[in-house]
Order: sequence, then C-alpha cells, then structure tokens
Amino acid sequence: MDYIHDTTDFNIEEIVLRQEKAKETLSVPPRSDLNRRLLDVQHPFYQSAAECNPEWKLTQRQGTAITLGKFDGLHRGHQKLLDEILRLQMEGYYGIVFAIAPENQTSLFTAEEKQHMLEAYGVDCLIRCPFVPEILSMEPERFIADVLCAQLHARWIVVGTDFRFGYQRKGDVEFLRSMQEKYGYTLLVIEKERYREREISSTYIREALSGADMQLVRTLMGDFYPVEGTVLHGHQLGRKIGMPTINLRPEPYKLLPPPGVYYSDVVIFEDIEVQGQSGNCALNAVGNQEASNTAGNQMSGSAILDTHLKNDRLQSESGIPRILHGITNIGYKPTVDGTFLGVETYLYGVCENLYGRKVKVLLREFRRPEQKFESVEELKAQMEKDIQAGKEYFEIR
Repeated sequence: MDYIHDTTDFNIEEIVLRQEKAKETLSVPPRSDLNRRLLDVQHPFYQSAAECNPEWKLTQRQGTAITLGKFDGLHRGHQKLLDEILRLQMEGYYGIVFAIAPENQTSLFTAEEKQHMLEAYGVDCLIRCPFVPEILSMEPERFIADVLCAQLHARWIVVGTDFRFGYQRKGDVEFLRSMQEKYGYTLLVIEKERYREREISSTYIREALSGADMQLVRTLMGDFYPVEGTVLHGHQLGRKIGMPTINLRPEPYKLLPPPGVYYSDVVIFEDIEVQGQSGNCALNAVGNQEASNTAGNQMSGSAILDTHLKNDRLQSESGIPRILHGITNIGYKPTVDGTFLGVETYLYGVCENLYGRKVKVLLREFRRPEQKFESVEELKAQMEKDIQAGKEYFEIR
C-alpha cells in the first residue's frame, strides 16, 4: 500500500503501485486465516510521493476508486466501504482511502495502527488529510473538481449515507450525486451497518470502550482492540518478583479502556532469538509503581499478562509474526513529569530479549479493575491469581 502523509505537495501520477511487488516477496504460503492476516502486516506500506517511481503513470489504469471519511476505528461500517474499494481494485481501478481527520485529538487508532490495518485489508493507497484551512474553506464543487477529479482522477466515489464535506459541510451525498455527469465519476452510497438497532459508529465503539465492554468493541470493529508500540525499559519490578513483563507507552492521543486487567493476545512483529527458558531472562520487566519496603505505602496492582506459548519460539522460521495468548494490565505509571497510562504484559513461559521490539496487544476481555496493594507480597499474590485466570481462560495446561 502506498502512503502519503498529507495532501500538501503530491502528484498522484507519481505514486508507485507497490502492492503487487510486495505480494511477490511473500514466498511462504499462509497456513491459516490467522497467518494470512498477519502476512499482510509484513508488506512495505508507504512511500512519500517524492520517493515513488516517476515512471509509473496512472494512465496504465482505468482511474481511481476513492472512499472518504474519518475512518477512526475501521469498524464494520467502514469495512463495507473498503469491500467496495477492493471489488473495484479487482476490476483494475486504483483504490484510495482518503482519510480526513483532525490532528492532536483522541482517536481509536493511531496513524500507524490505521496504516497497518489498511495495509492488511489490501487497499492500494492511504491519503491522510488533516483539517487544514485549505480543506475547511474549500467549496464542495471545488473539492470535487480540483482534488477528487483533477488530482486523484476519480472514476468511482464510495461514501456512507451521512458523508459531508466542504465549506460549512455543505457537500453531501445528494450533491455528490448531482455532480456525477459533469465530472465523469460514478457514486456508490453504502448503507450504514447496524447492531442492536443502532448504527455502528466510532462513537458507539468509544462508549463500549469506556465501559470496558471489549466483547462489544470486538463485535463493532470485527476484531480485537489493538494497542501497538515499542517495548520499553521500565522499573523491572516484575522481574524482581519472578514475573517479568513487557511495557508499552501508547501515544498520548490513543484511547484506552479503563485501568484494569484484560485477557489479551500479543503479536510480535520481528524475529527474536531465544535466550533460554530460565526464570531470570532478558524480558523487560515493569511494575505499575515501585514497591516501597516501608509498611503502609500503597502501590498500583500490576495486572500481569499470562501468554501461552505452544512452541519455544515466538515466531516461525519464516519470520511471520505469531499471536500469543496473554493477560494485560492497563494502569497509571509515574514519570518525572507526572504519570502516563501504560500497557503492561506478562509473557508466560517465554524468555526473550524484547527491548525495542514492535508489538501489538489485542485486548480480548475485561477481567478486573485496577487495585492497590500495601506490599509486594500482596501484589505478587494477585499477579499469581491473574496468571492462573489467564491459563483457565485460554485453556492452557
């Protein structure tokens, strides 16, 4: 999938179509639906316009098929739009997701998570367009003429029933329909997906997420809620008590469910070398808060993640990412300038050096709220209960 950071200075005719080349590099056939989804994560997913091959010309195709919207969460309603784009790609059109979204606001997906999900879905191109003044002040017809048709060569436009655009949101589905003949595109309007007699939307998902209803979140999204990040060094409290964990610090605008313990899956994206199976391994260990030896001091409960590993490697020899079961704690952690909401994961039976590795935590189901403990011994006892609960949940023997 080609990726363009914004619409400030690009020429669509210079975008190189990388999807076919990426597929050619995947010599290992998928072994299941699970691995097929993960294979797509391996594709190279973006090039700036300046880096793209200038010899590729859009005239080699029949124009573009464009869907527009915020695409926060990429829920089942969004997926109906994407399905139409994939169908049109099969007919030879170049598929574009034109994501218009404000910057520096809370969102279900980070920019990187959205890129990964769209790449896995198989669309050709993502164009992320922020709410810049040029877009906000543009009249609807000018947006159609200058952006969708002149720059992006739209032959198909795919939107939901409530899509609005242009200055003061004057443009809508009826306006797009009235401009078809003049500008030479065909409009597809896709009905909203519904669940429990309610339209599926990002707002619906946010409500479910705020209530830690992860099963409802999965139903609305069609997948578990993801949190991607890089494994960081921490206080290593977990290692000190024999329960090492990996720690992620999500982006500040990433929406997270309430603090507490969650059953989860963990995706490791890169090859890692097995360091052995002893308890004193190089796994990053992080506690919610440093324990104090002084009696009476409180500390946040480190809800540890118990991840099942059937093999003694996190990944196959081909380097394809693997999904592992686990238990995750989401809780506030101290820093020199305050606190942040961190994501902490214990990997059962795994001794790997994961510092600096890219991982994705998929939150499956809520187990319990965050707790505070008077001592390290109380914390350790609760962590052991969480680990055992994870084994029972995933039927780990």
